[in-house]
Amino acid sequence: MSDTAILINTAVAVLATVLLIVKFKVNPVIGLILGSLYLGLSTQLGITKTIETITQGFGDIMVEVGLLIAFGVLMGSILNQAGAIRRLVEKLLSVFGPKYLPYSMAVAMSTVLQSIFVDVLLVISAPLARRMAPKIGPMGTARLATAMAISLECGIIFMVPGVGSLAVAGVLGVPLGTMLICGLLLVVPTVLLATLVMSFVFRRGFWKPERDEQHVFEEDDFPQANPSGPGQMPRTPLPNEDEQASAVKLAVDQERKRETSLLLLFAPLLLSLLLIAIGAVTEIAKIHNSVLELVGNPVVALLIGLIGTTIVGRGAIGQQGVQEAITTGFKESGQILLLTGAGGSLAATVAAAGLGDILGGFFSASAVAPLVVVWVIAAVLHIAVGSVTLSAITAAGMLAPIAPALGLDPVLIALAAGAGSLFMIHVTSNTFWLLQSLLGQTVRGALKSVTVGVSVASVIALGLVLVMSIFI
Repeated sequence: MSDTAILINTAVAVLATVLLIVKFKVNPVIGLILGSLYLGLSTQLGITKTIETITQGFGDIMVEVGLLIAFGVLMGSILNQAGAIRRLVEKLLSVFGPKYLPYSMAVAMSTVLQSIFVDVLLVISAPLARRMAPKIGPMGTARLATAMAISLECGIIFMVPGVGSLAVAGVLGVPLGTMLICGLLLVVPTVLLATLVMSFVFRRGFWKPERDEQHVFEEDDFPQANPSGPGQMPRTPLPNEDEQASAVKLAVDQERKRETSLLLLFAPLLLSLLLIAIGAVTEIAKIHNSVLELVGNPVVALLIGLIGTTIVGRGAIGQQGVQEAITTGFKESGQILLLTGAGGSLAATVAAAGLGDILGGFFSASAVAPLVVVWVIAAVLHIAVGSVTLSAITAAGMLAPIAPALGLDPVLIALAAGAGSLFMIHVTSNTFWLLQSLLGQTVRGALKSVTVGVSVASVIALGLVLVMSIFI
């Protein structure tokens, strides 16, 4: 088949997948598999080869990141149940003060809190941000809203164990230790610079409180620490014995949570990330030590973190609380795993169709052009579909086959794809609406704090990735 035909059919497959998901409301997993089937058959891979490629692509990425995603989500669920998020944000306020709260929150949410499912993290932290906004000043809501939007989205795609970073690393075969170190080097300056830029433009009149904010929350509004749905607010207790007993149990649980050291709650997660980083360093330095190789393996490191979090969680919320958190975590990880696997299937089919060889002829040995192209592809896909992880996986999968020929480290493609997938988060994104409603913004306000804010982070991240490409 000619190169032109392969390019056309690949474009049709991606466009059809987008239309199925956006226009016809087909489940993204089904849409991705249908797009993979069309691409394989239209590029003459044959029925058998197409099915094998789809299933192998799904299986390969599950081998790479399946357990990692599950372990990370379960750790985050236990930490959420233990009230660790609320306590960490309150600690940041007491240590750094209102002036620097947007920056300290941005760094914390984009790094240490990335094991927590993004919607849950947002629902828990939003009421805290609402209460703290007046302490920051007239631009408090705008600054905290954009800091949260930037940190949530950057963290999920750049920082291990964020599900987006795990998925993209799996597609490209990037060692998790390398992804952790490079992602950390990228995400911290990105969120700080983007938050600084947005704070500057807000103070110059970009934010109009009378038009961009809506005061729909009472002063004492505060969602439950483990809500059954986004934005669900606590109901007024009924004066009966069952409700009184539940209130007493809740008070006891809250007291137990306060007794558990915040550092102790996060210690297992921090230990697992440290072990992964040590594993990466020993590999780069070519240090051969069986113990370090074992505990530095990402699967073992995150398993150690999960076991430690479970033990600490029992002391904080009891065995029943841990079991409830694990049940919730399994529900959350299931949909993430399916979407990640289906994205791996499409990426594998794109590679098998020969797109990589064709694109390889369009680029010189320079790393700049491919990185900009993968950013643009991810940005366009995200604008259409609204999924950060899906757009990053698809864009990375398209250019992954040519990385060796260009001498380009796959981690740079992963980071560039992640940066592009952040561009123009808007009304197709569930996170957009959660940030708009839970932080008391109008749609106009959310377009400024979320869409513009995260897009600024996307462009800054691309620039930093290009700088990193000089040294990697």
